[in-house]
Amino acid sequence: MVTSRVPAAVAALLDILRAAPSLADVRIVDGPPAVNLTERDLLYVGWQPNGESAVQLTQDFNAAGARTRDEAFVIAGYVESRGGDKEMSIRRDRVFEILGTVETELRATNTATTAPTLNGTVLWSHLTAGDLHQEQKEGSLAGLNFSVTCRARI
Repeated sequence: MVTSRVPAAVAALLDILRAAPSLADVRIVDGPPAVNLTERDLLYVGWQPNGESAVQLTQDFNAAGARTRDEAFVIAGYVESRGGDKEMSIRRDRVFEILGTVETELRATNTATTAPTLNGTVLWSHLTAGDLHQEQKEGSLAGLNFSVTCRARI
């Protein structure tokens, strides 16, 4: 018996994003970074800088009789764009462009009818929150924490 849809939903979200043509130049990372990455554009699924958790979840009985349960969870994510320039607007625009692709990939289309269900792993999912960070050090960096909220039946 499946006790949570979280593992399948995270895997499906990664599959959807990795298949998106407009993210071909973005490094998509499952979980936290393992090394000091030097790519300009990064998208993390299941990690945020200084974040407490990869996924927050709650469950409750769906109805009397305890045969099925409802699960609600939020997958943490983070988009980062960095460059040697000092033009913050370039970095900021880029992280919102990448996040826009995440949002678009979660919407149903004629060719991706199951995208909002993360390929059938959840009842629905959608982008629900964001938090922009900006830094000027040895160039400009913009980072954007985001949340994908999901609902599932187990």
